Amino acid sequence: MQNITTETTIGEIVRSVPARSRIFEKLGIDYCCGGKKSLAEACKAKGLDPATIATMLAAMDDVADATAADADLMTLSDLCDHIQSVHHGYLREELPRLDFMTRKVAAVHGEHEPRLLEIRRLFQVFLAKVAEHTQREDEVIFPAIRRLEKKSSAESHAELAELLKKLEEEHDNTGAALEKFKELTDGYVPPDWACNTFRALYDALAELEAETHQHIHKENNVLFPKARALAAA
Repeated sequence: MQNITTETTIGEIVRSVPARSRIFEKLGIDYCCGGKKSLAEACKAKGLDPATIATMLAAMDDVADATAADADLMTLSDLCDHIQSVHHGYLREELPRLDFMTRKVAAVHGEHEPRLLEIRRLFQVFLAKVAEHTQREDEVIFPAIRRLEKKSSAESHAELAELLKKLEEEHDNTGAALEKFKELTDGYVPPDWACNTFRALYDALAELEAETHQHIHKENNVLFPKARALAAA
């Protein structure tokens, strides 16, 4: 297990012990798209003491986390399977539900709370982009990584690197969209007058953010670096 220093990157910290992601979630520190930042850099941006946060993270090491798979111990093929089954499976089930709720809540309460109309508009764009992104991973990227691991790859190192770079750029855009949802919902806190569907929508958006952070972390900080290293070798 990797020791934490203030210069350890956020991605490496979560890669070593996935349960540590919970602390970053509570602190609002981006460990997926922002995984290349050091602990010191991330804490400085939030006005936090990195030594204190390092102590908090170290305390997580002895805590069992039955729900978080250790992506770093998986083969590349197994990790692709895991992402498709767990994370892409979540999106296939949850995004249609969110599509319905954003449409309904915006239609019913949008006149009273105009930000709901913006949430609906942004979600439609988000839905289309995520669907295209995950389909490309399922049909192009993950099969290429599996071939690479089996040493039957037809893609060159440069080709794979370009594909992964494009995915990481799209991950950055996804992260920005999630931040916008959080901003428009006041941190997913519904107003006192909100109906049950309104409240369920905010809860679902909060879950979408947390789940997507785990999803992107496993790709940006585990799968893609290992695939690049294998292709280069």
